[in-house]
Amino acid sequence: MAELKENFEQAQLDVKKLTKRPSNEELLALYSLYKQATDGDVHGKRPGMFDFKGAAKYEAWEGLKGMDAETAMQQYVDKVADLAATYA
Repeated sequence: MAELKENFEQAQLDVKKLTKRPSNEELLALYSLYKQATDGDVHGKRPGMFDFKGAAKYEAWEGLKGMDAETAMQQYVDKVADLAATYA
């Protein structure tokens, strides 16, 4: 677990070093995996229908409901590695 946490923290730094911006879909995947890993299942109310960005983020995170933190961390690390290969 300690190694996974270190890899997760390193991935958070690595994603900031991408030379090109990932797609909105890829960014939503990163956001939802990060939130699931750090905060657990989604909580709070879904944003209103005119808050498109907030609603998209909420729905992406909600889609990971029930995923444990370790799995979310590993998927985040893997996703950042894939993005680094594409956008670095």
